[in-house]
Amino acid sequence: MANEEKPKQKIGFTIIKNDPTDGHKGFGIGSLSLENVSPVIIDVEEDIARIEIGAMHARSDTERGIKFTTNREDSEGGKPYWLVWVTIDYKAEGPYYAGVTACEMVVNREKRRGYKLLADHVNRMDKSMKRHIMVDFMDDRSKNILSDFLQTHNREMWDRSEEQLHNDLLVTSN
Repeated sequence: MANEEKPKQKIGFTIIKNDPTDGHKGFGIGSLSLENVSPVIIDVEEDIARIEIGAMHARSDTERGIKFTTNREDSEGGKPYWLVWVTIDYKAEGPYYAGVTACEMVVNREKRRGYKLLADHVNRMDKSMKRHIMVDFMDDRSKNILSDFLQTHNREMWDRSEEQLHNDLLVTSN
């Protein structure tokens, strides 16, 4: 039995129970999953926030074809993005945004390089799933984009959300 190599078993798991795009191409595409957590990517320069389910496995359209490193200089001159983990839960009054956590990302398409801290992205997803709000460190422009997105997506869920989310995304003019 000296040093026999066995092929490593791959253990697969799915983080979200129901992918809203799974199985059909109609209703539900681009909706925040009511099951658990959904990734929202903010393109800061374009003033756009969109749900990119592929980000659950670091395979969003934004990330595709990019080699990510933990060195900011590798992606110098790239576009700033935020990956925001949005977790929805239920109160007696109905669903609300229970966990909202943001992670920084830079993508330089020209160089095909990007900056992100994967461990930070995983930890923030976990924090979102544990109903934490972590968005106060975002720049004002990004806060406005995220706030508008969450309110437009579902005003009732926004209204039922914790005051901390509203306060942390509030941008005050100087």
